[in-house]
Amino acid sequence: MTISLRGHHLLCILTYAGNGYSPDFVENYNRIIPRIRDEDILIVAGPDDICIPLLGEDKPHCFGESVIVRDGRALEAIGSLMGRSVEVGYTLRLDETYLERARWAFNRGIIRAACVGCEWEPLCTRIAADDYSSTFLKRNSGKSE
Repeated sequence: MTISLRGHHLLCILTYAGNGYSPDFVENYNRIIPRIRDEDILIVAGPDDICIPLLGEDKPHCFGESVIVRDGRALEAIGSLMGRSVEVGYTLRLDETYLERARWAFNRGIIRAACVGCEWEPLCTRIAADDYSSTFLKRNSGKSE
């Protein structure tokens, strides 16, 4: 199968530690994380597989301008990190080498332009500073704990 992810979620998965907007959102995210290394990732514009539980809200923030801007900034940063363009419609596989490099760059603020103004930024900063020990996307394993 293929997982659809919007741009900024390529950053969010690095620090995901079981927190989220609602129990349904967390449950859905928990089902996606173990699949990250084993399946292709299709970059999409707008809501993705992680957003699904939020789409039933009256005004889902998934469609907001700030989120769309965040997606663009994230794709630009990830593209720079990978040394190639990463755009909507692009398919990639996130292997251990990529994840280690992305975590290193995230922790040093190199790929964090998309995080400016995000309500989760302080939590993600703490998780990165703690060497990602509480994340669900574990090192050297395709499984979550």
